[in-house]
Amino acid sequence: MGSATTQALAASTAALAQAKGVTLDTAGELFTAARLVGESGQLSGALADPAAPEGLREKLVASVFASMSDTTRQLLTTAAGQRWSDADGLVDGIEELAIRATAIAAPSDDIEGELFSFLRVIAGNAELELALGGRLGDNEAKGALVEKLLGGTASAPTVLIVSSLVRQPRGRRVRQILNRAMKIVSAQGGRIVATVNTAAPLSAAQRTRLGDALAARYDGQVSINEVIDPTVVGGLRVQVADDVIDGSISARLADLRQKLAG
Repeated sequence: MGSATTQALAASTAALAQAKGVTLDTAGELFTAARLVGESGQLSGALADPAAPEGLREKLVASVFASMSDTTRQLLTTAAGQRWSDADGLVDGIEELAIRATAIAAPSDDIEGELFSFLRVIAGNAELELALGGRLGDNEAKGALVEKLLGGTASAPTVLIVSSLVRQPRGRRVRQILNRAMKIVSAQGGRIVATVNTAAPLSAAQRTRLGDALAARYDGQVSINEVIDPTVVGGLRVQVADDVIDGSISARLADLRQKLAG
C-alpha cells in the first residue's frame, strides 16, 4: 500500500468513525459503490485522478451516486477527495469502508467468527472454493450462492460482506478476500486476531488463559480463531499476523530431527 493510499484510507476511515446513522443499508450502498467504481475504469480513473479539481470529483460523486443516502454520499465524497496512489487503491478503500460500516452497524454480532467459520468450510471443500472463486463463473450467481448457503446459519452482516465480496473478486482468491475482511472487522473492533492450531478443542478455561496471555503479550484485546489440526499432535501453534508461536509437539520433533540430521 502506497503512502498516499495509507493517508487517504486513514482520512476516509476517520470520516466513517464520525458519521451518524451508519446502518447495514449504508454498508450495502458502499459495497455497491465499490463494485461500480471497480467495474468502470473511466469512473475510477476520474475519481482517483489527483490532477482533477476536488470540486469536480465531488460533483461526479453527487451525480453517479445520487440515489444513495446522504451518509453514503458524504463518505464517498470524502474518499474521492483524498489523494490515492492509484485507482485500485480507491476501490480497495471504498470496499474497506463498506466492511467497517458493516461492523459498526452490528457491533454485537460475531461477524469475525462467522467469517472464520465459512473460511474453514471453503478451505475443506475444493468444489465450493472453485464455485465461488473460479474465474469463469458469473459473479452475481456466486453472490446468490453465498446468500443461499449462509442465509439460515450466519447473521445478515456476515452474509452481506461475503456475498458482496464474491460479486467483485477483482482477481483475488476467495480465501484471500475473506481473510482480509476478517482482519478489517477485527481492526474495526479494536481486536487482534490469533489463529490457534490445536489437536483437540480448547476448553473454556484454556481459551480464557490463552486469551489473557496473548492480550498481555500484544497489549490489546485478542480474538481467538481455533483450528482443529490432528497434525499438531500436542501443544498449540499460535499465529498473530506474521508472528508464530509454535509450542506443538510436532514442531519440537521436527526441530529434533533437524538437529540430529545436522
